[in-house]
Amino acid sequence: MNIYLEAFGLFSKIGVFTIGGGYAMVPLIEEEIVDKRKWIAKNDFIDLLAISQSTPGILAVNISIFIGYKLRGIRGSIVTTLGTILPSFFIILAIAMFFHNFKDNVVVERIFKGIRPAVVALIAAPTFSMAKSAKISRYNIWIPVASALIIWLLGFSPIWVIIIAGVGGYLYGRLRRPQIKN
Repeated sequence: MNIYLEAFGLFSKIGVFTIGGGYAMVPLIEEEIVDKRKWIAKNDFIDLLAISQSTPGILAVNISIFIGYKLRGIRGSIVTTLGTILPSFFIILAIAMFFHNFKDNVVVERIFKGIRPAVVALIAAPTFSMAKSAKISRYNIWIPVASALIIWLLGFSPIWVIIIAGVGGYLYGRLRRPQIKN
């Protein structure tokens, strides 16, 4: 099968059947791209995910752009991005056209209340998977915990947390790694 059609179909399928946004898509993308098709190595996927999270924009779109680019350059990134965006676009368009007909429907309200806990689980799953891949241990668990608490309790901007973590990681790497002498 043509890699472009396969990638478009894959990202479209994930886009159609994933409720909860980018973080809910991560485990599905990882399973399809890393585990089943082996298009990208696990470590590369984690790196692409980290870059996707730190670049402006929607996580699902960012990760699809980077995966598509890694697979087939600019054309690949266009195909995977369209595969990610189009299902959501058409679903939102349909909802917008008919929302006034069912916005006060008790059944629809109950369905969405039932979906919410599942979305939390879909977001939690990649978080634990990423922690495992990032080699979070008892020695460095304080970093994500402190970052989350600073953002949540103190209202600190995640941008500053990312910048401080990046600078801290760079300095740690420079201080920990022995300097090469000329």
